[in-house]
Amino acid sequence: MDDELNALRRTRMRWNTPLSEAHAELLLDRMDLGAGHLADLGCGWGELLLRAVGRTPGLRGTGVDTDEVSLARGRAAARERGLESRVEWAEADAATWDGVAERVFCIGAAHAFGSTKAALEGLARVVPAGGRLLYGDGFWAAPPSEAAKEIFGPDMLTLPGLLDVAGAAGWRVLHLSAADQLEWDDFESTSRAGWEGWLRDHPADPRAADVREWLDRRLREYVRDYRGVLGLTYLVLGR
Repeated sequence: MDDELNALRRTRMRWNTPLSEAHAELLLDRMDLGAGHLADLGCGWGELLLRAVGRTPGLRGTGVDTDEVSLARGRAAARERGLESRVEWAEADAATWDGVAERVFCIGAAHAFGSTKAALEGLARVVPAGGRLLYGDGFWAAPPSEAAKEIFGPDMLTLPGLLDVAGAAGWRVLHLSAADQLEWDDFESTSRAGWEGWLRDHPADPRAADVREWLDRRLREYVRDYRGVLGLTYLVLGR
């Protein structure tokens, strides 16, 4: 797909993860935010980062991502909310960012490090002793089919396995929660909504067939292969 359509696909999404407003507020509470530095590694357009900075006096933020379209959306949102002086944006790979921050978000970005194990070990070098990490990652909530394993790869862990890896990397679990079914259904629906709207308005566009095929395949895979099978956990981790 071209850049125009790629940018359009996520426009109906609040953030690129299955997370409700209430759940997000709970996670921000558990992060014990205060004055200091918060880095969001693999931030996308940084909606959770902006909310954290907006509600916390004295907190400054850094959003790190390789997607320049998402970063542009984040910069625009920061300007609209009067946060441009407190949030900076870096077009960089989450795994290669060489900063340090007292509070860090890394949600759905383990792939940038290569694996869950590599992510949790790498993030231990970013968060100093006494800091906190909000880490979001997928896990098998039920035994996966071969089709599900093909979609998400062979390295997906169970939740107990993920917690074992976190402990081995030196992390303590301060909070654990997981996306519920409504959060997942809303996430999947909003991930398709931008293109569904475009397809309705542009049925004769030469790109319409490819968009329709992607939308149909995504819905089919979700309902048949990984709904209720793939979980997403949010861990607040300390060192």
